[in-house]
Amino acid sequence: MAEPRNLRLLACQIDVPPMTRAEDRDAHLTRTTRLVSDALADNPADLVVLPELSSIDYSRRAFDALDDLAEPLEGPSFDAWARVAQAHDTHVVFGFARQQGGDRFISMGVAAPDGTCLGVYDKLHLCQYGASMEKEYFTRGDHVLTFKVNGLTCAPIICYDIRIPELSRSLTLTHGADLILHSGAYYRDESFATWHEFITTRALENQLYLLSLNRAGTHFGGSAFCRPWMDETMPKLLFDAHAEDLRWFDVTASAIAEARQGYTFLKDRLPDYDALPNG
Repeated sequence: MAEPRNLRLLACQIDVPPMTRAEDRDAHLTRTTRLVSDALADNPADLVVLPELSSIDYSRRAFDALDDLAEPLEGPSFDAWARVAQAHDTHVVFGFARQQGGDRFISMGVAAPDGTCLGVYDKLHLCQYGASMEKEYFTRGDHVLTFKVNGLTCAPIICYDIRIPELSRSLTLTHGADLILHSGAYYRDESFATWHEFITTRALENQLYLLSLNRAGTHFGGSAFCRPWMDETMPKLLFDAHAEDLRWFDVTASAIAEARQGYTFLKDRLPDYDALPNG
């Protein structure tokens, strides 16, 4: 009988300082790659995840400086995290502002243990309310991305994507996701209070693991890790409300199977709700 598939996940709620220059971005990358490398030396992981735009500040000042801060797919951010991936035999999912031709994207890149690029996910749904002003600076993406770690299917999504249920549902049903990697930059504006309700619902309705990772800081923090089943005896796991916080989690195929066997939400779906008569 085959052993259950599992992976060890390191989720990094990191601080990102204000910046407007490429030199600031690169100094920040030097600090954060050292922080993560030291953590991995003490406690290895199969997969490392960083927040949305983890390479640059999330602010209008930084976005006004995208001529300096945006980069190609295999630019400074990829080079820095690929070295970490190779040194520690791990996968790294990192956030950066991607430049391609005349377009800029809010992106998550994936560096493999051999130092190659497994792909990039560009944010499908751009947020334009509260502290967000993404439609003024970025182009939305046009594809999803999944990749395998130890036989488990991982799917990155970004911040506002979680509030569009069709995306998580498609990743579950069509693309076989076991773990949704939801990287965000959740500022404490009027939408902050509802963030955890959305991630709890997405994890439970799709019966998979869901990491929802924010950046650290006075106005950010509060990341969370959701299991395929949660209740009052087994709630989601919370990070520090503000401070930098690195956490390790185990993801197992057996927990997904047990949740789906015990609670048959996905199996009990009807094939086509649009075809049901009205009345």
